[in-house]
Amino acid sequence: MKSVPFKSMVLAVAMSFAVPVHAATLKLGTLAPKGSPWHKALQDLAAKWAKLSGGKVKLRIYPGGIAGDEPDMVRKMRIGQLHAAALTGAGLSRIAQEVQALQMPMMFQSDAELDYVRGKLGAKLEGALQAKGTRVLNWVDAGWIYFFTQKPVVTPEDLKPLKMFSWVGDSAYVEAWRASGYNPVPLPATEIHTGLSSGLIKAVPTTPLAALANQWFGLAKNMTDMKWAPLVGATVISQRGWSRVPKGERAKLLKAAREMGAGLQPKIRKLDGEAIAVMKKHGLKVHAVPDAVKAKWVQGARQGYPRLVGKVVPKGIVDEVQRLRDAYRKSGGK
Repeated sequence: MKSVPFKSMVLAVAMSFAVPVHAATLKLGTLAPKGSPWHKALQDLAAKWAKLSGGKVKLRIYPGGIAGDEPDMVRKMRIGQLHAAALTGAGLSRIAQEVQALQMPMMFQSDAELDYVRGKLGAKLEGALQAKGTRVLNWVDAGWIYFFTQKPVVTPEDLKPLKMFSWVGDSAYVEAWRASGYNPVPLPATEIHTGLSSGLIKAVPTTPLAALANQWFGLAKNMTDMKWAPLVGATVISQRGWSRVPKGERAKLLKAAREMGAGLQPKIRKLDGEAIAVMKKHGLKVHAVPDAVKAKWVQGARQGYPRLVGKVVPKGIVDEVQRLRDAYRKSGGK
């Protein structure tokens, strides 16, 4: 009978007591269509996380609304069915209402204004989200919201008769629109295409890149050339999901996520303009808004604030956003 070498015996005993290391698989949902810039960036992040963690952390992505609309994703994060999500302000404000202050209609006129204000308030907003059990991995906006409609819209009166998409569950916004004479129709974002096809809605406030990626512009061939509001966005993870990440891996994975957001942000802004050019070649008609008419839009938006401020968004944070914006404008953008 052959003797077993001593080293082999030691190794066998050690292996019998070893605890197998299982990878933490984190499920992330997003409305971003498969193959879109956001989806590709998330895929790259998943690959980087797997490499940086030596396979200890895997990010499984569910694009195109597979995991539901943004309110659905927020709910699933709370009960643990999802661990993370790439959300717009519509979903983020379901977690912390303070985020909605960055998306107040006609509050900002440029990316520079938004960047300045968010730079000053970023820590406070992340703190508000973290207080609700959600950590921000990065900020990545989705572009500027314009009105895409089935009939030309230049003035507020042009838009009022049109049945317009509104996020389902945003009752205060629906009431604010209706009080101002508009005709909002609450729907999940995953049903926008069906709504436009069936005539249930005839207008969609959305970004050019989203209108192109989801092919909504083919059913709403008019765009009002006026920035209504920025569609802010962030990739977030629940505290439950973050706790699944080994402590020694967290700092480098967070750094990678921040770098992903910083790299993607300028690309999205550039692609928004390119998306308009592509859609124009395929029949989109862009309608200019004269300055005098734009002033009417601003006035109407401000009249709707009392129905939102103090109800769906805290007054203090809205006042702070406006103060910082005004200070930036007064400084000449410095």
